[in-house]
Amino acid sequence: MRIAIYPGSFDPITNGHMDILRRASKAFDEVILLLAVNPSKKGNFSISERLEIMKKAVEEFDNVKVDFTSGLTVAYAKEHHAAFVIRGLRAVTDFEFEFQLAAANRYVDPNIDMVFFMAGKETSFISSSMVNELAKNGADVSGLVPASAWEAYLAKRK
Repeated sequence: MRIAIYPGSFDPITNGHMDILRRASKAFDEVILLLAVNPSKKGNFSISERLEIMKKAVEEFDNVKVDFTSGLTVAYAKEHHAAFVIRGLRAVTDFEFEFQLAAANRYVDPNIDMVFFMAGKETSFISSSMVNELAKNGADVSGLVPASAWEAYLAKRK
């Protein structure tokens, strides 16, 4: 069985993430959408809020699970018998960071491969940071995020 991990902070999950997840779910038998928690970062949404948003967003997929870790992604992958880590690339600027991350992951576990999906032209400009900034300033970001994330933004506004 070909298992892949798709890690990220998903604060919140965006339609760009969903596009990559949709394509990855066709390429792998199982995909684990992994909330990679960085304790030193303060998120817009709490861990439990993000997990709830993510779980609702992936209900359409039969082969996608949601989980979280505060440890190394490659350690999680090994523990869950995943041989692949999925990453998205939006622009050339993402490449240098992802290249370094891939090298570090390979150092930790050379048996786990990074698989890169290019963002679609419709979603290449979307980032969680940009969405949060727009939403914080009252913009309607419903076209940039899954319905579960938009509902969470609306709930925060109340």
